[in-house]
Amino acid sequence: MHIHTPDWVKHAVFYQIFPDRFAHSQTPHKRLLEGARWEDWHAMPTLQGYKGGDLWGVIEKLDYLQDLGITAIYFTPIFQSASNHRYHTHDYYQVDPLLGGNAAFQALLDEAHRRKIKVVLDGVFNHSSRGFFFFHDVLENGSHSPWVDWFRIHEFPVNPYNGDYPANYEGWADNRALPVFNHDNPEVREYIMEIAEHWIKLGIDGWRLDVPFEVKTPGFWQEFRDRVKAINPDAYIVGEVWHDSRPWLDGTQFDGVMNYLFTGPTIAFAAGDRVVMEQVQSRDYQPYPPLFAPEYADKMQALLNLYPWEIQLTQLNLLASHDTARLMTIAGSDRASVQLSTLLLLTFPGAPSIYYGDEVGLPGAIDPDSRRGFPLEANWDTEIYECHRQLIALRHAHPALQTGEYKVIYAQGTTYVFARLAQRQPSKELAQSNAEPSIGSDEVIVALNVGTSKVNAQIDLSNLGLMSKPNKILYGSASMEWAEEAQLTLRLPARSGCILAQV
Repeated sequence: MHIHTPDWVKHAVFYQIFPDRFAHSQTPHKRLLEGARWEDWHAMPTLQGYKGGDLWGVIEKLDYLQDLGITAIYFTPIFQSASNHRYHTHDYYQVDPLLGGNAAFQALLDEAHRRKIKVVLDGVFNHSSRGFFFFHDVLENGSHSPWVDWFRIHEFPVNPYNGDYPANYEGWADNRALPVFNHDNPEVREYIMEIAEHWIKLGIDGWRLDVPFEVKTPGFWQEFRDRVKAINPDAYIVGEVWHDSRPWLDGTQFDGVMNYLFTGPTIAFAAGDRVVMEQVQSRDYQPYPPLFAPEYADKMQALLNLYPWEIQLTQLNLLASHDTARLMTIAGSDRASVQLSTLLLLTFPGAPSIYYGDEVGLPGAIDPDSRRGFPLEANWDTEIYECHRQLIALRHAHPALQTGEYKVIYAQGTTYVFARLAQRQPSKELAQSNAEPSIGSDEVIVALNVGTSKVNAQIDLSNLGLMSKPNKILYGSASMEWAEEAQLTLRLPARSGCILAQV
């Protein structure tokens, strides 16, 4: 079976934004509630408090994102809700007025697209909220409501707020604030499909699907894909599935998933025993026990063998998200762990995703602390920021780092070396001319030493089939020496990594 995934994702660098915490507009007339009782932006976040971030503020930060090298934004939910994270959807057709409403989103979409930045929205289609109009009608009218069959109601009365009584309806994860849709009802199915189509027609570039594995109705996600792709064949559909995702990555449903199977081993290798176990919540996300290079190589090879290559290139790779503690905190505030993990993220097949603030070293413990306000520039870790800038620029500059083959060439002790190999396609101008195209190669070698002592690694590249010798270190403080035609000696300082290529 031929699998088609969006080509733009293979070359994208994503940035995940939690809208209430990234930026608030500096233009007062654009804010709905200027005098609201917002939480202090830089204070510890709370589960229920709002800090007042909005989409007008995101527009004002697009220069920053473009300069960083970001080419796609994934927003956690933006629709009307009564929660700061907005996973409790009230109205799927209205952007939350606290974020600026539909007008702010349209302005953001237009400005992002003008800068060639894609926009992916979070679709919470497994459940709604107690404030969702159709469920509210059930609360008002009980068994007489015309919307009863839209939800999984067991008996009446339902009890949405009083925990002393059974809810009498299914809430996601037994949370009565999140009534689960009855996806077997054709009306519910059609309603969700039309929401997906509406926003794709408006111009969004894809959907990230919240807990899609909870939807058990046969054929649901196949129809979702068919209807979204009928409007925009290049729309990106990515599911939040934390484990082996083969049931959803057969080419008929999702283009990729949030690749936590990359996240856990990568942090376990880069941070090792520095991982703060108290900051790891999910059993599906395990950056432990510490890994040596051969074990990490085995896990990455197994991961790359799990899905078709076309799917691998559109996986959404990440080191942290709103559902985890931040990388800086998980790694015990160890800067080298963050830099090594980021090097692995920006050089692995698939689309890297950076959780807002991680690029400036923002710490944060498990929820709600992982959802802090974006820090003032005076509080940035500039070394972490420059690491991100350099690595993103190198990824954009080298086709091999985007779509090239991934080959482990050395994995001993604390030292891990791999190559990314791709053919360079002729430029558009050359292709349109009468000149004979000469397709060369793009070959990049990435090396890491996660140990606390420097290493001298003797690497045999004779079986790699390189078209040319890497002759320059593009990133990092290592040194290199060629002993023979295909024998490379790499000298790597402790807790460091490097990128080599032919220049």
